[in-house]
Amino acid sequence: MKYFILVPDGAGDDPVEALGGKTPLEVAKLDNINKLAAKGTVGMVKTIPDGIAPGSDAANLSVMGYDPSVYLTGRSPLEAASIGIDMADTDVAYRTNIITLKNPDESLTGKDRFDGDFDDMIIEDHSAGDITTEEADELIKEANKAFANDSVRFYTGVSYRHCMIVKNGTTDQDLTPPHDHLGEPAGGYLPKGEGAAFIEDIMRRSFEIFKEHPVNLKRIEKGLNPANTLWIWGQGTKPALTDFKSRYGISGAAISAVDLIKGIAICAGLDSIDVEGATGTLHTNFEGKKDAAIEAFKEGKDFVYMHLEGPDECSHQGDLGGKIKCLEDIDVKILAPVVEYLEEAGGPYSVLVVPDHRTPLRIRTHSADPVPFVLYRSNREISEDRNKRFCEVSGAKGISLDSGYELADMFFAGK
Repeated sequence: MKYFILVPDGAGDDPVEALGGKTPLEVAKLDNINKLAAKGTVGMVKTIPDGIAPGSDAANLSVMGYDPSVYLTGRSPLEAASIGIDMADTDVAYRTNIITLKNPDESLTGKDRFDGDFDDMIIEDHSAGDITTEEADELIKEANKAFANDSVRFYTGVSYRHCMIVKNGTTDQDLTPPHDHLGEPAGGYLPKGEGAAFIEDIMRRSFEIFKEHPVNLKRIEKGLNPANTLWIWGQGTKPALTDFKSRYGISGAAISAVDLIKGIAICAGLDSIDVEGATGTLHTNFEGKKDAAIEAFKEGKDFVYMHLEGPDECSHQGDLGGKIKCLEDIDVKILAPVVEYLEEAGGPYSVLVVPDHRTPLRIRTHSADPVPFVLYRSNREISEDRNKRFCEVSGAKGISLDSGYELADMFFAGK
């Protein structure tokens, strides 16, 4: 049996007024996924346990078969693993976004739009216009010049996602993800708690340093959002996941542009496959990702975990059209050719399509509400029912599961 899990990040949504009360999954043309749904099992699954923030860290651990309430030690440590940081048990890792703060005065022009009193500045863009990794690396080097010492160091990740390591640190701070408060003043969401003062100092000082950096002056000239502030959150200690192969008895690989997913894979003993041109956006290298998945199966992997960040990023940006297009591209450019390969290979295979969490366009951040899923087995087709589809309405008429790891257990057990 070959196993393929396809995760369109943040694909789940709430009814959208502009779509006549339907969700993007209901409206998107998903012929290939819905073909599997018609002969498979559909339902809803709660990927975020009660009491845990609805982040991609908890959600993807859950979908991969790990109870977040047991295994989640923070988001950033998983990302640190993907960068190759060997954390000590007493280290604390922090997710460090490079974001855009914008002056609330809409009459300002040029670089003046991105200057002003830090507390009043608006959290405009959590990804700094999907800044390139090359540009971001220059800014992270600047951060190390300004802030690094024997206890603190910054590491370059991918695009806007980076990491700060603090030796002998504490995780007691109350830190806020920037994507949770887009359009709101930065001063209302600054760090609180033990050890928060030095983090706030770095954030404030980074704004003064970055706003005049050549990278950002060039971005402003081009009409792009500057990466003018470090925003620090997602703290945690070194993770310890049970080995995936010992858990399910199969070998596997993960394919994603996102450091978090790569880190989960590495910590679980899975291979993490890098794909050139994989961006984590609507414009990722779909062809390369599809080829990587097929090649992994050809090389003998039993399981491939394919994560596509695009729908989530579109929701954060409030891009309804982009979200629908990304879902349709995933259906045609990823799901269809991978299933075609598995079918032609001749052996039995199972496919699970499930978002890690909802990212409703209405709120432009994550929600803990259940998400729809499709589970198909080539050797156990169910009588075709074309009313079954990959969407929230159809899922609600199917089976209901209380946890993502329960779904993973069911998927890999062949039930």
